[in-house]
Amino acid sequence: MPPRSRVETMEENRAKLIAAARKAFAEKGFAASSMDDLAADAGLTRGALYHNFGDKKGLLAAVVAEVDGEMAMRARKAALGKKSGWEQLLAEGVAYIEMALEPEVQRIVLLDGPAFLGDPSQWPSQNACLQMTKQAVTGLVSDGTIKPVDVDAASRLLSGAALTAALWVAASEEPRAALPRAVEAFQFMASGLLA
Repeated sequence: MPPRSRVETMEENRAKLIAAARKAFAEKGFAASSMDDLAADAGLTRGALYHNFGDKKGLLAAVVAEVDGEMAMRARKAALGKKSGWEQLLAEGVAYIEMALEPEVQRIVLLDGPAFLGDPSQWPSQNACLQMTKQAVTGLVSDGTIKPVDVDAASRLLSGAALTAALWVAASEEPRAALPRAVEAFQFMASGLLA
């Protein structure tokens, strides 16, 4: 077997660190996870963590991007069985909000992410979701399903509503009680766009 290249080794180390951090951040939270423990759990040195991510916050950003990206894929998958573009758009938003009940999503993306990385609407993973929403809204405006609104504004408000609802559910003292209220309000607000 040929020796691994430097790039392959770096990618493998990066993946190990992300996996170790994801587990630790989900179980203990970002603040309680030590860099030494993260590196040791990955079977690497603290220097490898610095080299790949700059610092612990950079590692959190990578973990948030991975989990948030998975959330977006799962939300899109939830929309696959829906007949219309409108139903698909709503299903994606609702699925995203519902993921706020999952402990890993709650802790990493919806609680620690904003606390340590700032405004989620500025994260690259959220901007990718926004682009998908813009494509959907463009199609719905074009086919007359929704009113002729500014696509950028409507997309930002729909994405922001789903994100804010998920943040609220995750931070709620009773997330399971907050979830149906958040979903109902999201759907009601979104329906105001219908033609």
